[in-house]
Amino acid sequence: MKAIVVTDQAAGTAGMTPTERPEPPAAINDVIVRIHASGFVPTELEWPSTWADRAGRDKTPSIPGHELAGVVTALGYGTTGLSIGQRVFGLADWHRDGTLAEYVAIEARNLAPLPGDVDFTVGASLPISGLTAWQGLFQHGRLQAGQTVLAHGAAGAVGTMVTQLAREAGAYVIGTGRAADREKALDFGAHEFVDLENDALEDVGDVDLVFDVIGGDVQRRSAALIKAGGTLVSVVGPVEARPADGLAVDFVVEADRAELGEIVQRVRDGRLRTNIDDVASFDDAVGALNPTTRRNGKTVIRVRP
Repeated sequence: MKAIVVTDQAAGTAGMTPTERPEPPAAINDVIVRIHASGFVPTELEWPSTWADRAGRDKTPSIPGHELAGVVTALGYGTTGLSIGQRVFGLADWHRDGTLAEYVAIEARNLAPLPGDVDFTVGASLPISGLTAWQGLFQHGRLQAGQTVLAHGAAGAVGTMVTQLAREAGAYVIGTGRAADREKALDFGAHEFVDLENDALEDVGDVDLVFDVIGGDVQRRSAALIKAGGTLVSVVGPVEARPADGLAVDFVVEADRAELGEIVQRVRDGRLRTNIDDVASFDDAVGALNPTTRRNGKTVIRVRP
C-alpha cells in the first residue's frame, strides 16, 4: 500500500517520505479500514509515541497521522460492533502506525459509524479537535451553563470546536489569538475576542474555565484570572501555572465512540462546523503538511479521490 513514513525526528515534517508498505493484518479486536481521508496534527512529530512503541523500542520508519475516515474492509478475531463495508471515523492509537496510508489496523472501540451524509473529509477532521474540545470542556472542565470560558487559539482547529461546544452549552466565550484571527473566531461563535499581541489579557476579568493550547506566559497570566473553584485545562503538557483557588488539569485526548457520535450528530444538524484549512491529495500530501504560510485550521489528506 502507499504510505507516508518518518524516520528522523530532527527533520520534522520535512522528513516525510512517500513509500510502499505492506498492508497491516488485523489483530484481535482490530478492524482494517480502507482510508479515504486522514487528518494530521503537526506537533505529533514531537510526541515520543511517534517514534517508539509502548515498550520504548524504536518503531521507525513509522506512519504518522491519527485521524481517519474510511470503510471497514476486514474484522479481526473477537471484533464486535462494526461490520465490513461500514463507513467509520475515529482516532488511531498513538503508538501504532497511523493514518497517512491507504489502510490502517485499528481497535474497533476507537471508531464510530460515519453517517452517509457526512463527507469523509469532514469525518477525518473531527476526531482530535472534536474530542479534545469535548473532553476538555465537559469531562475535565465540568462546564456548566452560565459560566465564562477563555478559549485560547480560538480560530484554530481545536479552538473553534471549543468555542462552538461551549456556546451551545450556554457558556459565555472569550476567544483569543492574533489580530488576524478576530473575524474567524467571532464567526465561529466567540462573544468577545482578545488580541494577545495588542490587547491586555487581564482586562477580560474573572473566568470560570481557561482552555489553554499555548502554555508559557499566556498560561501563567490566564491562571490568575480564574475564579475560586474554576479550572485551567491544558493540552500542552504538565501545567506550569495553577489558579490560586481552583483546579489545573492537563490531559491527552482519548478515543471515545459515544463522544464521536455526539460530535458528528452536531455536524449533521448544523450545530457544529468543522474548521478545515486545506485539503490535499495523497500525492501532494508531503507539500501540504509542510506549508509555507501559517495554517489556522485542520489539514486533511484525501487518500482516495
